[in-house]
Amino acid sequence: MRRVAKLSAACLATAALALSATACGSTSSDNDKSSSSSGDGKGVKIGLAFDVGGRGDRSFNDSAARGADKAKKEFGGEIKELTAKTSDTEADREQRLSDMAEAGYSPIIGVGYAYAASMAKVAAKYPETSFGIVDSVVDAKNVDSITFTEEQGSYLAGVAAALKTKKDHVGFIGGVDVPLIKKFEAGYVQGVKDTNSKIKVDTQYLSHGSDTSGFASPDKGKEAAQGMLDNGADVVYSAAGSSGNGAIEAVNGVKGAWAIGVDSDQYNIPGLAKYKNSILTSMVKNVDVGVYDFVKSVHDGKPLTGTNSYSLAKGGVSLATSGGFIDDIQAKLDAAKKKIVDGSIKVKTTP
Repeated sequence: MRRVAKLSAACLATAALALSATACGSTSSDNDKSSSSSGDGKGVKIGLAFDVGGRGDRSFNDSAARGADKAKKEFGGEIKELTAKTSDTEADREQRLSDMAEAGYSPIIGVGYAYAASMAKVAAKYPETSFGIVDSVVDAKNVDSITFTEEQGSYLAGVAAALKTKKDHVGFIGGVDVPLIKKFEAGYVQGVKDTNSKIKVDTQYLSHGSDTSGFASPDKGKEAAQGMLDNGADVVYSAAGSSGNGAIEAVNGVKGAWAIGVDSDQYNIPGLAKYKNSILTSMVKNVDVGVYDFVKSVHDGKPLTGTNSYSLAKGGVSLATSGGFIDDIQAKLDAAKKKIVDGSIKVKTTP
């Protein structure tokens, strides 16, 4: 959820200053997990370097995990999982990737833009290993940069919010105030305003700079959403990892209010089941597809490299229809999607 930035080994001194969080991480715990299946001897050894939260965040990291799980089920092999902490340094991220490379894992996927600088350095040291990174671009011959047009999906979320609000007042909660999350805000606000310029949009970020707690604090998300609801908003869109779970809980407590989820189809997440009737839709970011495509390419002996962007036109981002709550406005959403795809609507990437 930040502007894609190109990094190479030559610019590591600058890149080392990059933030240590991704768009949708959720907790600060550190995990070291691996799982395997017998396969046919031709399986893949997948290394997953998760951002804060890891598997179980009900959002961004879980989407990446689904892609790896699908690949392991189809091709056999094993998955090694290591998870970041909010206190991570560049050295920590570099060590995490290096440990996997030394152990023979390939492909190795950095789930989140925070791995860009470390991956540029480690990929240069292990040229025979295939690396992938989600949400950033690393300029190296053995790296697949998996990017998404978050702003396009968020534009549609804004259209939905504008068509569903009864108070002409909606909100946006960002986990951390960084360029990647700004893409979500920019698209959402543009979608709202293009639909009805009179609608008020409240915006709040839960943390700033290198403080990544905004991705891992459901209590902060709940408090922020409650403040917006108290102030008159009746639709709240969160791009904040597990902090968004708190926002969904707050919305569920207000009759007639709607939450918009992010990254995964949160209506169908078991851990959020008791709130699902308040989840209008989710801006789904198909990280699982990007991860699966990359692992398959390595398994097939033709590893993807360069930048592979998953746009709205390619189904890389979309609005979930679970629950049927947007069925009545689907025609208008389809019309907006068509205009984005054909270029009639240019969606901003900065507010």
